[in-house]
Amino acid sequence: MERYVGVKFKTRFLKKEPPEDERIAELVKWCKVFHMCGLTPVVDGKSMGNLSFRVKESLNEFIITASGLGPKNMLNPECFVKVVDCDLNRKIVYVHGVREPSSESFLHYRIYLLRQDVHAVFHGHDMAIMEHAKDVGAVETKEWKPYGSLELVKSVEEILNGNNFIIMRKHGFISIGASMEEAGKLALEKKRLLEKRICEFKK
Repeated sequence: MERYVGVKFKTRFLKKEPPEDERIAELVKWCKVFHMCGLTPVVDGKSMGNLSFRVKESLNEFIITASGLGPKNMLNPECFVKVVDCDLNRKIVYVHGVREPSSESFLHYRIYLLRQDVHAVFHGHDMAIMEHAKDVGAVETKEWKPYGSLELVKSVEEILNGNNFIIMRKHGFISIGASMEEAGKLALEKKRLLEKRICEFKK
């Protein structure tokens, strides 16, 4: 797994306070679920992966987990950031919050922009799922690209259309849906499917 060294963009704080939205409570719940299921493993004290939801229909604003968090089963309001816009050319992310947004904010932004049907984007890490993309019926990017890079974003865009579960080669997975419940349950379904097939193989 690529070593995390922080975000690869500039953050512009338009409002220095945590975002307020009652749906953050549901996002907290899914962060805990992903942590308990090993989908956001902790490496060198940092929790891998990031989860977000679209703030409003037809807008590309979203609330996402902050960068560099510890275990995702212990989050407070300051651990979430509202991304209101992204300038990919200048590599700037405009936010409301007190921390930098996830290093994959560009990726979430582009998915929401290109897929208006998507209202939640959950990115996790699971070595077994990554190594068995075909076994869980997932499409996979052509080659490895660095985390937080526009190259990674482009590689996902190439296979995004109509696909709700995507493996980013040697990096992680993306589970998307029309709701947080849909995105979360899809990821859990893929994990359970793989565990079942592994058990059947061992018999």
